[in-house]
Amino acid sequence: MPKKAFLTDVKTLRARARKHLDTGAIASSYIGDVKQTIAILQNVLATELVCVLRYTQHSITASGISSEGVKAEFAQHAKEEQEHVMAVAERINQLGGTPNFNPEGLASRSASQYAEGDNLVDMIKENLIAERIAVDHYRELIRYFQNNDPGTKSMLEGILRVEEEHADDMHDLLVAHEGKPMLK
Repeated sequence: MPKKAFLTDVKTLRARARKHLDTGAIASSYIGDVKQTIAILQNVLATELVCVLRYTQHSITASGISSEGVKAEFAQHAKEEQEHVMAVAERINQLGGTPNFNPEGLASRSASQYAEGDNLVDMIKENLIAERIAVDHYRELIRYFQNNDPGTKSMLEGILRVEEEHADDMHDLLVAHEGKPMLK
Protein backbone atom coordinates (compact mmCIF):
# COMPACT_ATOMS: atom_id res chain seq x y z
CA MET A 1 0.00 0.00 0.00
CA PRO A 2 1.57 3.32 -1.03
CA LYS A 3 2.13 5.92 1.65
CA LYS A 4 -0.20 8.89 1.53
CA ALA A 5 1.52 12.25 1.65
CA PHE A 6 0.96 14.06 4.94
CA LEU A 7 0.96 17.52 3.37
CA THR A 8 -0.45 18.71 0.08
CA ASP A 9 2.21 20.09 -2.21
CA VAL A 10 2.38 23.87 -2.50
CA LYS A 11 1.36 23.95 -6.17
CA THR A 12 -1.85 22.06 -5.40
CA LEU A 13 -2.61 24.32 -2.43
CA ARG A 14 -2.15 27.40 -4.61
CA ALA A 15 -4.31 26.00 -7.40
CA ARG A 16 -7.12 25.10 -4.97
CA ALA A 17 -6.98 28.56 -3.38
CA ARG A 18 -7.50 30.21 -6.77
CA LYS A 19 -10.63 28.15 -7.53
CA HIS A 20 -14.05 29.28 -6.35
CA LEU A 21 -13.02 32.67 -4.99
CA ASP A 22 -16.71 33.49 -4.59
CA THR A 23 -16.91 31.14 -1.58
CA GLY A 24 -14.81 33.52 0.54
CA ALA A 25 -13.36 31.81 3.60
CA ILE A 26 -14.88 28.45 2.66
CA ALA A 27 -12.08 26.50 1.03
CA SER A 28 -12.47 23.19 -0.77
CA SER A 29 -11.15 21.41 2.35
CA TYR A 30 -14.19 22.53 4.41
CA ILE A 31 -16.16 19.34 5.05
CA GLY A 32 -19.02 20.68 7.16
CA ASP A 33 -22.49 21.61 6.02
CA VAL A 34 -22.17 25.39 5.66
CA LYS A 35 -25.93 26.07 5.69
CA GLN A 36 -26.43 23.91 8.78
CA THR A 37 -23.46 25.55 10.50
CA ILE A 38 -24.85 29.02 9.81
CA ALA A 39 -28.29 27.98 11.10
CA ILE A 40 -26.76 26.63 14.31
CA LEU A 41 -24.65 29.76 14.75
CA GLN A 42 -27.71 31.98 14.27
CA ASN A 43 -29.19 30.28 17.35
CA VAL A 44 -25.89 30.69 19.22
CA LEU A 45 -25.96 34.38 18.28
CA ALA A 46 -29.51 34.69 19.66
CA THR A 47 -28.43 32.97 22.88
CA GLU A 48 -25.54 35.37 23.36
CA LEU A 49 -27.73 38.40 22.61
CA VAL A 50 -30.28 37.28 25.21
CA CYS A 51 -27.43 36.90 27.71
CA VAL A 52 -26.18 40.42 26.96
CA LEU A 53 -29.68 41.79 27.51
CA ARG A 54 -30.27 39.83 30.74
CA TYR A 55 -26.90 40.73 32.27
CA THR A 56 -27.29 44.37 31.23
CA GLN A 57 -30.76 44.54 32.79
CA HIS A 58 -29.45 42.99 35.98
CA SER A 59 -26.42 45.28 36.11
CA ILE A 60 -28.78 48.26 36.14
CA THR A 61 -31.68 47.04 38.27
CA ALA A 62 -29.95 44.99 40.98
CA SER A 63 -30.47 46.65 44.34
CA GLY A 64 -29.80 46.12 47.98
CA ILE A 65 -27.10 46.77 50.52
CA SER A 66 -24.60 44.39 48.89
CA SER A 67 -25.56 44.92 45.26
CA GLU A 68 -22.74 47.15 43.99
CA GLY A 69 -20.19 44.34 43.59
CA VAL A 70 -22.79 42.08 42.01
CA LYS A 71 -23.87 44.83 39.62
CA ALA A 72 -20.26 45.24 38.53
CA GLU A 73 -19.97 41.49 37.96
CA PHE A 74 -23.17 41.51 35.89
CA ALA A 75 -21.84 44.44 33.82
CA GLN A 76 -18.54 42.62 33.21
CA HIS A 77 -20.40 39.50 32.09
CA ALA A 78 -22.57 41.58 29.75
CA LYS A 79 -19.40 42.96 28.16
CA GLU A 80 -17.93 39.48 27.73
CA GLU A 81 -21.19 38.14 26.29
CA GLN A 82 -21.10 41.03 23.79
CA GLU A 83 -17.63 39.86 22.75
CA HIS A 84 -19.16 36.43 22.09
CA VAL A 85 -21.88 38.08 19.99
CA MET A 86 -19.24 39.71 17.82
CA ALA A 87 -17.18 36.50 17.44
CA VAL A 88 -20.23 34.44 16.44
CA ALA A 89 -21.49 37.14 14.06
CA GLU A 90 -18.04 37.31 12.44
CA ARG A 91 -17.99 33.53 12.01
CA ILE A 92 -21.43 33.58 10.38
CA ASN A 93 -20.17 36.29 8.04
CA GLN A 94 -16.99 34.30 7.23
CA LEU A 95 -19.16 31.34 6.28
CA GLY A 96 -21.14 33.48 3.85
CA GLY A 97 -24.18 34.13 6.03
CA THR A 98 -25.70 37.30 7.38
CA PRO A 99 -25.90 37.46 11.18
CA ASN A 100 -29.51 37.72 12.37
CA PHE A 101 -29.76 40.57 14.89
CA ASN A 102 -33.51 40.97 14.38
CA PRO A 103 -35.10 41.20 17.83
CA GLU A 104 -38.26 39.56 16.52
CA GLY A 105 -38.13 35.92 17.56
CA LEU A 106 -34.89 36.39 19.49
CA ALA A 107 -36.17 34.59 22.59
CA SER A 108 -37.42 31.60 20.58
CA ARG A 109 -34.07 31.23 18.79
CA SER A 110 -32.09 31.37 22.04
CA ALA A 111 -31.12 28.34 24.13
CA SER A 112 -31.27 30.44 27.31
CA GLN A 113 -34.19 32.43 28.60
CA TYR A 114 -34.54 36.08 29.43
CA ALA A 115 -35.56 36.21 33.07
CA GLU A 116 -35.34 39.37 35.15
CA GLY A 117 -35.59 38.02 38.70
CA ASP A 118 -37.44 39.69 41.56
CA ASN A 119 -34.41 40.35 43.75
CA LEU A 120 -30.63 40.07 43.76
CA VAL A 121 -30.53 36.37 44.64
CA ASP A 122 -33.14 35.56 41.98
CA MET A 123 -31.04 37.44 39.40
CA ILE A 124 -27.94 35.49 40.38
CA LYS A 125 -29.90 32.21 40.14
CA GLU A 126 -31.30 33.11 36.72
CA ASN A 127 -27.81 33.90 35.45
CA LEU A 128 -26.41 30.68 36.90
CA ILE A 129 -29.18 28.69 35.20
CA ALA A 130 -28.51 30.45 31.89
CA GLU A 131 -24.77 29.80 32.18
CA ARG A 132 -25.33 26.12 32.92
CA ILE A 133 -27.55 25.89 29.82
CA ALA A 134 -24.86 27.63 27.76
CA VAL A 135 -22.10 25.34 29.07
CA ASP A 136 -24.07 22.19 28.21
CA HIS A 137 -25.10 23.60 24.83
CA TYR A 138 -21.55 24.60 23.87
CA ARG A 139 -20.18 21.22 24.90
CA GLU A 140 -22.70 19.54 22.59
CA LEU A 141 -21.86 21.91 19.74
CA ILE A 142 -18.12 21.36 20.18
CA ARG A 143 -18.69 17.62 19.84
CA TYR A 144 -20.85 18.24 16.76
CA PHE A 145 -18.19 20.38 15.05
CA GLN A 146 -15.30 18.21 16.25
CA ASN A 147 -14.20 16.82 12.90
CA ASN A 148 -15.94 18.91 10.28
CA ASP A 149 -15.30 22.55 11.25
CA PRO A 150 -12.22 23.20 13.40
CA GLY A 151 -12.60 26.99 13.08
CA THR A 152 -16.11 27.01 14.54
CA LYS A 153 -15.11 24.40 17.12
CA SER A 154 -12.17 26.52 18.28
CA MET A 155 -14.34 29.63 18.57
CA LEU A 156 -16.91 27.72 20.62
CA GLU A 157 -14.19 26.30 22.89
CA GLY A 158 -13.05 29.84 23.69
CA ILE A 159 -16.61 30.91 24.45
CA LEU A 160 -17.15 27.79 26.57
CA ARG A 161 -14.18 28.64 28.80
CA VAL A 162 -15.67 32.06 29.53
CA GLU A 163 -19.15 30.63 30.11
CA GLU A 164 -17.69 28.14 32.62
CA GLU A 165 -16.03 31.07 34.43
CA HIS A 166 -19.35 32.91 34.43
CA ALA A 167 -21.13 29.90 35.93
CA ASP A 168 -18.46 29.64 38.60
CA ASP A 169 -18.77 33.37 39.36
CA MET A 170 -22.56 33.11 39.66
CA HIS A 171 -22.26 30.09 41.93
CA ASP A 172 -19.78 31.94 44.16
CA LEU A 173 -22.13 34.92 44.33
CA LEU A 174 -25.04 32.65 45.19
CA VAL A 175 -23.07 31.04 48.00
CA ALA A 176 -22.01 34.47 49.28
CA HIS A 177 -25.59 35.77 49.30
CA GLU A 178 -27.38 32.62 50.49
CA GLY A 179 -24.66 31.34 52.81
CA LYS A 180 -24.77 27.79 51.51
CA PRO A 181 -23.55 26.04 48.40
CA MET A 182 -26.24 25.21 45.88
CA LEU A 183 -24.07 22.77 43.94
CA LYS A 184 -21.84 20.01 45.23
